[in-house]
Amino acid sequence: MAIPNGNSFRSPVPPEKIQVYRVSGDSVSLNWDAPAGDVGGYTVSCFCDGEKVQEQTTDATSLTLCSLRPGQQYSLHVSTRLKNGQLSRPAEISAPTKTHLRSLLEDLGLEQHYTEKLTLSKVLQIDEKTVADDSAECPSDLPWCFLKRLMMVNVTARNMKCVPVCEPDRDALSGDTGLDLDNLVNSPNSGDVLNPLDVITALFLCSDGFVQQEMALKMSMCQFSVPLLLPNSDTQQCTLMLWAMRDIVKKYRPQSLSESKGFIEERIVLSELPLVSFVRMGECSLSKSEVLNKLLSNSQQYHDTFVHRNMECGDSPRRISNGLTEISWYLPCGNKNIDLFAEPVAVANLRGDITSFEMQFSFLCQTSAAVFVFFDDLDFQHRLLTDQHKAQIFLVGNHQSKSFRLDALKKVAAELNLTKSNIILKTKQMNDADFVKNLRDTVRNVVENPRTRMQVEQMADIARELGMVVDEDFPECQRAKRNADAITEEIHDILQYKEAQLPLQGNIWKELTRLEKEECRLNKAGSENIEQYKGDLLMEKKQLREEQNRYSMSDAMSCFISAVSRPGIERSYFLKWMRINLDNLSREKLSVLREEYKEKSQSSANKEEIKDLDRQLSNSSLGTEHFLREIGQIYEASVALPETDASRRQLQHLPILCAELLLDGFPLELVDGEASNIPLRWVSDVLSQLNTLVYPNNKILVVTVLGVQSTGKSTLLNTMFGVQFAVSSGRCTRGAFMLLIRINEDFRKVLGCDFMVIIDTEGLKSPELAQLDDSYEHDNELATLVVGLSDITIVNIAMENSTEMRDILQIVVHAFLRMKEVGKKPKCLFVHQNVSDVSAHDKNLRDRKLLLQQLNEMTQTAARMERKEENKNFTDVMEYNPDTGNWYIPGLWNGNPPMAPVNAGYSEAAYDLKKNIIHMLGDCESTSNEIWEFVEWTTSLWNAVKHENFIFSFRNSLVADAYMRLCTEFNKWGWEFRKHMYTWITHAETTISNFGTVAVKSEASDMGELLVRLKDDARSELSKWETALLENLTQYFKKTEGHVHLVEGYKEDFSNSVKSLRREMESSILNQLEAAAEIRKGMTALERIKETHTTKLEQEVHSLIEKCRQTKAQSTDEELDGEFDKMWDNITKELSFGGLKQTDVFDKVYNYLRKNLTHKGSRASELVMGKPLRACGTQPFKYTAEGFFNRLADTVKQLFNVQDHTTAVQRMADSIIAACTQFVAEKMGKKTDYHDNYIQEILQMIDEKLSHNQDIKTDIEFEVSLKQHICGVAARRFQEMHKDFLQRNDPFRCLNQHKDKYRADFKDLFHERDQCHKKAEEFTTLCLTPAVVDYVNNALGPDITDEMLTSRTSLQFSTRMYFQYSVLKDLLTKDNFESYLRYISSYEEFVKEWIFDQIVDHFSKGSTKSDLESQHLKASIKSIKMAIAKAQKHQESNLMKFVEDICEELGDKLVISQDALGTFRILNNANQEQFAHWLTVCVEEMEQHLEETLSQTDIQTKLKELNFKPQNELFTRLIGCGNQCPFCKVPCDAGGKAHTEHWASVHRSTGLGSFRRLSSKQLVVEICSSLVITEREFSMPATRFQWHPYKNYKDIYPTWKIAHDGSIEASGYWKYVMRKFNKQFAKAYHAKPAAIPSHWDGITKEDAEKSLKESFGIK
Repeated sequence: MAIPNGNSFRSPVPPEKIQVYRVSGDSVSLNWDAPAGDVGGYTVSCFCDGEKVQEQTTDATSLTLCSLRPGQQYSLHVSTRLKNGQLSRPAEISAPTKTHLRSLLEDLGLEQHYTEKLTLSKVLQIDEKTVADDSAECPSDLPWCFLKRLMMVNVTARNMKCVPVCEPDRDALSGDTGLDLDNLVNSPNSGDVLNPLDVITALFLCSDGFVQQEMALKMSMCQFSVPLLLPNSDTQQCTLMLWAMRDIVKKYRPQSLSESKGFIEERIVLSELPLVSFVRMGECSLSKSEVLNKLLSNSQQYHDTFVHRNMECGDSPRRISNGLTEISWYLPCGNKNIDLFAEPVAVANLRGDITSFEMQFSFLCQTSAAVFVFFDDLDFQHRLLTDQHKAQIFLVGNHQSKSFRLDALKKVAAELNLTKSNIILKTKQMNDADFVKNLRDTVRNVVENPRTRMQVEQMADIARELGMVVDEDFPECQRAKRNADAITEEIHDILQYKEAQLPLQGNIWKELTRLEKEECRLNKAGSENIEQYKGDLLMEKKQLREEQNRYSMSDAMSCFISAVSRPGIERSYFLKWMRINLDNLSREKLSVLREEYKEKSQSSANKEEIKDLDRQLSNSSLGTEHFLREIGQIYEASVALPETDASRRQLQHLPILCAELLLDGFPLELVDGEASNIPLRWVSDVLSQLNTLVYPNNKILVVTVLGVQSTGKSTLLNTMFGVQFAVSSGRCTRGAFMLLIRINEDFRKVLGCDFMVIIDTEGLKSPELAQLDDSYEHDNELATLVVGLSDITIVNIAMENSTEMRDILQIVVHAFLRMKEVGKKPKCLFVHQNVSDVSAHDKNLRDRKLLLQQLNEMTQTAARMERKEENKNFTDVMEYNPDTGNWYIPGLWNGNPPMAPVNAGYSEAAYDLKKNIIHMLGDCESTSNEIWEFVEWTTSLWNAVKHENFIFSFRNSLVADAYMRLCTEFNKWGWEFRKHMYTWITHAETTISNFGTVAVKSEASDMGELLVRLKDDARSELSKWETALLENLTQYFKKTEGHVHLVEGYKEDFSNSVKSLRREMESSILNQLEAAAEIRKGMTALERIKETHTTKLEQEVHSLIEKCRQTKAQSTDEELDGEFDKMWDNITKELSFGGLKQTDVFDKVYNYLRKNLTHKGSRASELVMGKPLRACGTQPFKYTAEGFFNRLADTVKQLFNVQDHTTAVQRMADSIIAACTQFVAEKMGKKTDYHDNYIQEILQMIDEKLSHNQDIKTDIEFEVSLKQHICGVAARRFQEMHKDFLQRNDPFRCLNQHKDKYRADFKDLFHERDQCHKKAEEFTTLCLTPAVVDYVNNALGPDITDEMLTSRTSLQFSTRMYFQYSVLKDLLTKDNFESYLRYISSYEEFVKEWIFDQIVDHFSKGSTKSDLESQHLKASIKSIKMAIAKAQKHQESNLMKFVEDICEELGDKLVISQDALGTFRILNNANQEQFAHWLTVCVEEMEQHLEETLSQTDIQTKLKELNFKPQNELFTRLIGCGNQCPFCKVPCDAGGKAHTEHWASVHRSTGLGSFRRLSSKQLVVEICSSLVITEREFSMPATRFQWHPYKNYKDIYPTWKIAHDGSIEASGYWKYVMRKFNKQFAKAYHAKPAAIPSHWDGITKEDAEKSLKESFGIK
């Protein structure tokens, strides 16, 4: 007998850690851990409500239980089963299966949105799926594919089949292509197919009210049925979708209006229509929905209104949509041949069996005129039919069905008292068409004689009685409705209501708009003082704002502001209710007015009445935008109040409210179309708040649409982006509205922005505006603004109307031309609507060529008007490709409205256009703007377009910033170039100075060869740097950040400036090389003479030593002195001291002057020869205009101010003389010899300065006398310089000055004393110290410049504009008249001194100068010590060779005087090693001595000593081109020297430039930036003293661009200066004080500084 195992006696252990890891609607999966010991398996039991429903066994530790019921709670028991069959006690766990709804939502990926509802912002956001054409690959893609297509009103939206990623056909790959029909027949449907109704139901359940509303609207446009009763299979609740349908507006024409061609337009939920419902009882072989589709479609235009079993995916079992009741409408068009029903009818369709959905059936019976019940077998719960009495019941059966029983039908018919007409059967003899015809006839009878008509809105009461939910019953929606109703119920007459409740946007706002434009254009100024006129306009504006502020806030606006201030979703509901209510009111009012208009227009006698009706039709529109516009005006008016005013503080929250609305998806009115103006402060503050709300995600790209009115612009935007710009009848867009669309976070990197801004604009060529004189101007303003704001502009054009198209194109081309001028490059797409042929693109090739031809013509016309004639073709203005820049879009409707769905071709074409737009935005070269930059663009563009229709003037801080950055970079590159070439020329001059000495071992055999080589090297170096700078410029303009594209137009100017700088540098460097070489040649000759002398002297000294030693071994110093003096006298008599010959500099200068004036004619030659040069320049230069004015007619003399002209010419002469005097002083400071290049440079400088001042008319007498004066002074100074040079280098003087040194050497040699220490000191003092000082000074100039450009002062010297700002601000700080006068009258001299003072001020503080000097001193000392150490390594060398080695090593750094070196070398018997030791000691002592000496020199003295003068370099860098405004004389602010257009940031009163009135002699207060937009005239030498209009100043001064600025704030800085120092300026200019406008009295010093900052764009 076997002994049993120990386990056999142990009870089985239940499984451990049992858990459910997956649950679906019909299955539960669980797992557990195996217990210890041997286990034979497991038994799993499933219980529901205490009843076992399943039991399974398994050997594994996991199991899935299937075929369970959804939404049930199950108890799961798992027992361990031993091998002997014994079971453990069960381990238990409970789990509910998912409901059908939860299961479906998981499949669709919508479970999160069941609680967190989908919002419009989420649905409309742009992501990678927006531009992807991929079909749904899995169920979770289906909702988004449906929404994407639906939002674009695509009728294919309900096609919901998943298309898995394609796999290759395995049979085909294996070669098995045999016929397998069984497999073909039995093959399962690929993938899990979902019924479209389930997806739609799920989306409605997971969306908020606004998404539901949008879905219902778009479904209605597609002629899809929309949910009327929405079931929730989880809660068994049913919802009436009243709110969802509120936005559906339908237009139709019943037969009664067919004659008059009238139409009815109303919100469908408010239409009293008969409702005909279709339901199913039990199973039905007929497809109810398919029959309904045929019923509602005529034979030419079939459409699947309802999803049915024979549609794609329609046969898939419904999981959650049973109980769904859909509604659709049949609306007649008034044509008997087309209309199926003469009157409108609503059609409802209940999904599922009415026995399961008795509530829905009961609702339909109580709301319908008739209920059609589809059946196969009626012997099943027909009591439902007998319980319903209100609606007429019709039975629809299929006689061909196997389950059809006639006796059951008879029984039910009898019970219901039905007649034959209430029963419709499809018999064997009847085809589908006949059956549908019978059904349609029955429905027609019901529609024509309905028992009941009911609004959907009225159905809500019935729904509530039945226990249904109404979707708009929740508190927020009802509160919002009450608030909206409270406002709109008070509206009886729209015009009167607007005047009473919205007064600020009426005539006051329009008058403010007129004043703003007049302020800019000054059209009506006449002969009145411009500044006084502007002051009067300001006062009028102020009074109008005061008038606005006198209005207390209306009740309507108080309610409105209170309602939009409500938190959360209530605000959105309120605005939607407001829009619904106001649209209804406007529609009602417009309908009445149209009828009245139609009647009156029959007779021509009613012209005045018709005109009045026309006005009423234009003004009867009232929407939420009017209330928001009033908020804007309330805010604008409040801003005019003092900051401390309580009313103003109470309204400060309004911009943030509107910003939040923008974020919520509501449009913001950018341009008020009625006033044709932008409330800039309001819009700016709203967008600034928006920027704050979204920061740092604040980057935007802008898409705009332009085109003729009523060509479907708004509809196209709505279709492409799913937005809701107003498109209903009578609601054409006025002005421009902007709307935000979010960019999905993942897609932001692709587009480079966070939001897309869509701008919808008023139609151009609007009939309402056509009667107005300024309608064309209005269109131009609008087009310029929106094109300027856009990254892409869509231009909607109609090829069929060529006249209209030409007008539109002209407006658009003007806008693009202006944008090119300001550096904006928006892309353009031309959209041709209602072109449906598939071959449209090819067929329209000719049309596209015609379009381009017309665009070119428009460009040339616009360019002439804008005075930009260089633009010959449209492609000169912007990138445009006729093949890719044109889009053809078919008509919107597929058939005859109102029953036509949106054309699928329209949706697809709009989708393709949308994809293209997004790709273009992604490829944009320019960076996206931040919101605050968009604000800046809006402000500056609108200010620009306000100035004039065709003369476009633009000022923008973004452009100014971009230009400033470009100038800063360019100046950095220019300074690096200049600094490098200065270092190079310093090294080259060192090489030339050391040529032919021991310091340089040159490959060149003579100076000529060296000069050629250096010139070649210079040109090579210059070319290399020129190329580098041009490459820097190219790379700079390739950058995407910093708005570089805005200054693209200046690229050529800066490129020319690089070339100009290179030419200037080349001329200067070659001149310096030639001068240095010539001077070195002269020095070489002198050195040879000196060397001969020293050699002879050395021989004589040695002979004398020998002689003295032989005669007397021990001699006293007195005896030796006597012998040395005898020897010195003898040798100086023997030697020849013929040095360089003196040159007559006057002759040389005269010859160059004569040569310079030869091409000026015989008169110039006569004048030059008439006066000797030596007699010129002895007295200060004084210009008299006698000769000039003697040639003028008497009348011209009277008109022309002689004194002003004389002063202007004298100032110019003084400026030129000062520049030339400085040049001469710099050359004299170098203490070298004269060179002919010097006078050539002076004459070239004079010619350049005269050419820059061509607007100051002078004659040949002036030019000759000026050049004679300057050349006379220069020749005199250069003669002195030449004489001093010869004297310093006279061989006898040089030899004689070292007599005592030679005497001492003679004595030392005689006594054989040690000379090492003494000679080391001599070498250090005579040779090294001067060389080191020169080296330090040469390097110090660029270092000081560098310090000024990189330290705290760097900003003011970075660009010309910053410099101007800094000077003017400093003047304002000092507020001193003399300084202002000098700045105005002697600008260059003043700024030179100002720069000098800034350098002195900077370097007088701290030890910067000493640090820089010490740095270079240490570097030179280090080089000397290294040279000594290196020379010491040559053991075989003697002292002379040792010194030569040192000199050679230092040859490329230091210029050691050959004269001093020659003196050191003779009579020298020092020991090399000891000399080297002492030399090192002396060099260290020299370092200490020089450091002390250099530090004791003040900065003023140092600046005057330096060869490279930092003050001159900074002046050259910042003075610019030197041109001044021809009217007010402000200097040009443009960067670089080679720019083609001059401009200034801030202009000033012409009186500050001494302009006065001829009659009164009073100084003129008008500012040229205001004058150039008036009809005023000026007379100047440049006009040949003829009167010329200021507005055409460019005819006379084509290179000047004076920005039009008529604003009162313009030139506030100079207004302050003129007001304060009016009398002093008048006295200085010998004139009478100006008549200062009264409003100038209020300009404070703080205002002046603020104006200055704004003018120069300083933040």
